[in-house]
This record gives sequence, C-alpha cells and structure tokens, in this order.
Amino acid sequence: MPSPSSSSPLPENDVRKALDHHSPPSSLQSKSGERKPGGWKSMPYVLGMESFERLATIGLLANFTVFLMTVFHMTQVSSSYLIYIWSGIGNFAPLIGAYISDAHIGKFWVIAFASFASLIGMVMLTLIVAIPSLHPPPCTHQQAQLNQCQGPTTVHMGVLVLALGFLTIGSGGIRPCSLPFGVDQFDPTTDEGKKGINSFFNWYYTTFTIILLIALTLVVYIQDQVSWFWGFTIPTFLMVCSIVLYFVGTKMYVYVKPEGSIMSGILQAFVAAFKKRKLKLPKANENVTEVKFYNPRSKGAYDVPNLPFTNQFRFLNKAAIILDGEITSDGSRISPWRLASVQQIEEVKCLLKVIPILVSGIICFISIGQQGTFTISQALKMDRHLGPHFQIPPGSLAVISMITIGIWLPFYDRILVPSLRKITKIETGITLLQRIGIGIVFSISSMVVAAMVEKMRRDSATSHNKPDGVAPLSVLWLTPQLVLMGFAEAFGILGQIEFFYKEFPENMKSFANSMFFVVIGMSSYASGALVMIIHKVTGKNGRPDWLTKNINEGRVDYFYYVIVGLGVVNMVYFLVVANRYQYKSKMEAIDCESQIDVELNCIKT
Repeated sequence: MPSPSSSSPLPENDVRKALDHHSPPSSLQSKSGERKPGGWKSMPYVLGMESFERLATIGLLANFTVFLMTVFHMTQVSSSYLIYIWSGIGNFAPLIGAYISDAHIGKFWVIAFASFASLIGMVMLTLIVAIPSLHPPPCTHQQAQLNQCQGPTTVHMGVLVLALGFLTIGSGGIRPCSLPFGVDQFDPTTDEGKKGINSFFNWYYTTFTIILLIALTLVVYIQDQVSWFWGFTIPTFLMVCSIVLYFVGTKMYVYVKPEGSIMSGILQAFVAAFKKRKLKLPKANENVTEVKFYNPRSKGAYDVPNLPFTNQFRFLNKAAIILDGEITSDGSRISPWRLASVQQIEEVKCLLKVIPILVSGIICFISIGQQGTFTISQALKMDRHLGPHFQIPPGSLAVISMITIGIWLPFYDRILVPSLRKITKIETGITLLQRIGIGIVFSISSMVVAAMVEKMRRDSATSHNKPDGVAPLSVLWLTPQLVLMGFAEAFGILGQIEFFYKEFPENMKSFANSMFFVVIGMSSYASGALVMIIHKVTGKNGRPDWLTKNINEGRVDYFYYVIVGLGVVNMVYFLVVANRYQYKSKMEAIDCESQIDVELNCIKT
C-alpha cells in the first residue's frame, strides 16, 4: 500500500494541463430520456415486486442447510461445501449482471430475465421434494443413528445443482439492478426527486428487514413442521406474483438506456497504462508544457464532476498522456485502448485503494456466515422446545441476529451518533473504518462465545448419551453468539456497504454495490477452503476429524477457535491498512484547497 503522502493531488501545472479537455459542469443535468420519472407512482410495482421476490428467495433458502441434511442426507461438511460454493458463485454473479445491464440491455430486461430464471429454479426445487425419484428415499431415525441413510445419487445432485444454477442466474441479475432501477424512477436534479430517493432507500431496507423476519419465522416453520413441499411451493407462488406485478407496472417505469460498463473502462485504463509504460511522467512541481492529459467531460445518464487528478498509483497516469495521432479533430480519442481519460484512471485508483479494506472483510464474514451452517448443526443437537408443544425451527434462529440489528440501529442512529458527534466532531459519530473495525471485533467475540457454548453443548450431550444425541440444553444458549453476530453485521456489513458507496465516484455506485457481494462470495470460498483443510488435516490416529458427521464426536469448538485466530490476524492487518487509508472526501478537500486559482468542481462529502 502506498503511504498517505503519495495520494496528494498533482502539481498545479499538471492539473492545468489535465483540464485542457474538460469544462466541469455546474450542476447535475438529466440526459436519461424522454419519459418523465414517475417517482412514487412507480413504487407500488417496484417495491411490491421486490418484496415478493425477496420473500420467495429468502423463504426458499433460509432453511437450506436443514434441507440438505434431512432430505438429501448430506453430512454437515458436504452440505457446507455445497452452500459455500454456491454462495460464492451467487455473489460473484452480480458483476456479470451489472455488466450486461450497463453495457447491453439495461436494468429492466436484466431483472425480467433474471426473475424468470429464479422462477425456473424454484419450480425445480419444488419438484425435487414432490417427486420421490428426484431425492434420496426417506430415512428412519434408527437408520440415521447408524449412519445407514442413503445419500444422493449423481442424478439427484445433477438436478439439484441445475436448480441452484438457475437461482444463481436470477440473483446475478436481480441483486445489482433492483435498487438502481428503483432509484431511476426519481429525478435527482429536483428537490422532490432527491427526497424521493432518500425515502426509497428507507422503504427498501425497511421492507427487506420485514421480509427477512417473515421468511425466517413463518416460511421456515412451514418447511420444518408442515412439509418441504408446501415450504417450497409457497415461495414459488410468491415469485409468480412478483413477476406479474413487475410487468403490470411497465407503463409507469422510466427506462435508462445502457451507456457502457464501468468494468470496460477499468480494463481499458490498465491496457493503456501498460502500452505507455515506457513513457516518463513529469516530476512533482516540474514545469513541462508539452505533456497534456486527456480529461473530457463525463458522459452518462447524469453529468457528474470529475475526480481530482492525483499522484497515487502514479504509473496509471501514463495512460492519460496524449500522444500524436491519438486525438481526432473534434477532441475525441481514436482508441480507448491506447488513451484513457483522467476520470477512468481515478476510478481505477478508487478500486485499487479500497481492495485492502475489501480483503479485511473476508475473514470477518466467515464468522458471520457460520450462523447459516454450523450454528444450524449445533441447534439440531439441542433442546429446541419452547413450551410443551412448540419446537423452534433451526433455520429461524437467525431472527435473533435480525432483532438485534433492528433494535440497535435506531438507538445507534438517533442517540449514540448525535452524542459521539459532539465529541468527535465527525458527522457520522465515528469514521467508516472505525465502524468496520468494531464489526471485526464483534465477529471475533462471536466465535469465542460460540466455541465456549459448543464445548458446553458437547459435554452435555456426551455425558447424558441420549440415543438421538441431543443435549438437554436449551437452544437459547446460542443467543449470545447470535446477538454478537448481529452486532458484527450492524457494524461490519453495513459499514462496508456505506464505505463502498461513499468511496466510489457517483458513476460507480452500482459497481460499488456489486463489490460488497464480491466480498461475500470470497468469504464463502474462504469458508469452504477452511472447512476442507480442517476436514482433511484433523482426526488422525483413529480419531474422528473436528467436523465429522456426528457433531458430538467432532470438535466444532476447535474449528471456531481457528476462526478466532484468523480474526485476530485479520484485525492486525486491518489496523495497518486502515491507518494508511485516505478518504475520498479528504482528497477532494485537499484538491480544492491546493488549487485555488484553478477552476475545479469540488464537492465535499
């Protein structure tokens, strides 16, 4: 990582030359098309579609670990492998969806095609549980205790993977496009539109929280206590409702045309910099009049001010040096693969600058992700009774984390932040990196508590030695680790989302949203690799491995402590990279202060 001093703006002489091909806009101006944004008239269809779609997909998959272990008779290790790999692919898929949307067919059609792909995947999963030949035969309790349950065949796994593939296509199109499509329905150049966008964000995340609570309680209860068929059929029907409602509102929507993918611009900047790697850049404060940089006005749905031209990752600046024969008579470039704009270069720098912070989130999310895998395995071997007649479905335990977030965030936003603001003089109370760091601490703490509870659960199960292997210990003992995971999400996940949103330029917001899913995807792959290594390395000399099929014979608590150790190393790494990071708002402020006599369009955030 470069030191903070290396990210100072270019000398005034270089900035003047960089501005030769740029006249900064005085305000944001719409170029999106002819139709006037419908604003809130479109929202019943957009939010309705979103609510049905999320309730369908989350409801279908919230209890998926239990489904794999009870219907497909997969071990906790193999089911974890499948979930980690599938989750990883599903979280990288939004990058492809965002590219197709931005560069080719637009958000509306990407969402439409993706919705039908999700529906096909859901129908296939419903058929899997409805048709006996598409899943392993039922297994009695005695067979399960003797490890005699018949596992899935190649055909069973092939149909299941195909269904998950269609769901991946669906998530790859819906995740990166749904939120920006809703924002497109408002005009950001008016006060009414700006207020509408802020209100839309609030409604979007409010409905998301409500949907999560419904999916993790009602839908999971139906799957666990009624039948898997109805537990999958209801989400599938809701997906049909989502598609119908989406197309009913077609006459109300604003359709922003695709204007090129930001990923193409990033690749072009790297290629141009490589081709011009032998050129020499002017040194700081060196007056070299013959060197000019290409910096045209940005072209998009809305004009946005260009980023300040900096010396950070200085080798990339070579890509913007104008050579003979690279500019036409009207000032446009002949080939974007030989000449990149200053804006493209600075966008690449934004990406390179946040990558070290992005990496720190991977280990943090490994801890958070355990509530959907091994926490479920713990719950299956604990007393889940709540009263004489009701058992808590294992998949519903994630509600504890959601309730924690729901209670904490209003308190944090309305009470804690104003109090901290008076002390720190920071608008958000604490910096975004401080918020992410606190999330990492909570993620480590959650694994420490999870390991302690698992040892207590295992000791209880082995000492009582019941036939079903269930420890006479209430499942509510998992509450402390789930509460800590909720705090880790409230600080770590939401901190990363806000960090990406604020540190990327305006025209990279969709890309920033996709980057968060990339972190989740990489975390899923890292979790799968960790499980595979521990499964292979431990358990020698006739002893079962830590993650063996029978959790009472394994040592999941040791597995949690390994995650704790990785978390501590990750925390040290994060402190180093965070200390060297320089916020975009500070960069813009430095640029405005140091270039007093140069006309720049600086916006302080």
